[in-house]
Amino acid sequence: MTEVLFYHLTESKLEDALPALLEKSVERGWKVAVQTSGDVRRDFLDAHLWTFREDSFLPHGTDASPMAEAQPVLLTSAAENGNGATVRFLVDGAEPPPIADYDRIVFMFDGYDAVQLDNARAQWKKLKGEGHALTYWQQSEEGRWVKKA
Repeated sequence: MTEVLFYHLTESKLEDALPALLEKSVERGWKVAVQTSGDVRRDFLDAHLWTFREDSFLPHGTDASPMAEAQPVLLTSAAENGNGATVRFLVDGAEPPPIADYDRIVFMFDGYDAVQLDNARAQWKKLKGEGHALTYWQQSEEGRWVKKA
């Protein structure tokens, strides 16, 4: 069964929190897709992941790039699984593809954005009603993830 996690951003922006989670995923050998709400946001995150820290290298590409299927981290605005990912991050309220196609689905949402918050609550209610095991993580004041449910 797919592991479903909800990450509630309260102390940092997505672009500050996402890279560390993607780095950990790559270190574990996971193929990852990050689904955004649109191409503009996808392209912003693509540029950001090349420069978020001077001493890092996070191999990634977009679904608009050549050899998208070979990327360990694929940024996309589409529901397709273009790189055969087993882990999918859904950001900015992106609508999830069938979750059974993944080992892990991660909803990341901004706690100060009412639309994202409402969307996350609706997804929680829907997936809980379907019988999925869900976990909810919230940032501490230090920005660490703390399991709340």
